[in-house]
Amino acid sequence: IMDPIISVLELVGVLISAGAWLCSLATTLMSSWLTLSNLLVTETLGVGLWETCVLNQQGTLECRPYDSLLGLRPEIKLARILMCTALGVGMLGLLLAIPSLHLVNGCRQQLEDVSCKRALKATSGALWLVAGILGLIPVSYIAHVTVEQFFDESVPDMVPRWEFGDALFCGWTAGVLHLAAGMLLLISCFYVGNRERPSVTHTCRKLANYEERSGKNNLQP
Repeated sequence: IMDPIISVLELVGVLISAGAWLCSLATTLMSSWLTLSNLLVTETLGVGLWETCVLNQQGTLECRPYDSLLGLRPEIKLARILMCTALGVGMLGLLLAIPSLHLVNGCRQQLEDVSCKRALKATSGALWLVAGILGLIPVSYIAHVTVEQFFDESVPDMVPRWEFGDALFCGWTAGVLHLAAGMLLLISCFYVGNRERPSVTHTCRKLANYEERSGKNNLQP
């Protein structure tokens, strides 16, 4: 009988990972990684990974995609690569986590079921940890560069400075949720190993006794 704590940890981890992946997707697509509102009083400029947008005071949003990849800032190029990689790794971990749930019957034999699900779950948890780290790196790096430029004393005070956009906070949330989901899944994996080791041993003994009895019955005339 499966401990309900293990099922709860697995389900919570999968749900958190799904939410983290959606947050990562939103972060990648959002055009508000950095904002600049001091250029004109009636306009706010937003910079994303794929386009720049201008929001007017009337609520009109005008976006323009980048013309060339060569003209992009280095941190934007890095963020593109890492965020797309984080999305792929996170989705792969989510696809591997679904069949590893003990509520999903994927194998017929008990021994194969335990080993198969533990391997899938450990792999999925590790992938979510990697996805969280990959998602936190570009967001934190762009934030670090923005802070350095904001407090740069060589720039005159009258020059407008970039500020954090909503995408950065969404990216930090996605990274932390991915890390939390990976930790929950790995904890449930080790918890399963500690709780199910006696049952697996008992099953092995039952199989050995069954084979021994079958062999004796076959030898009898």
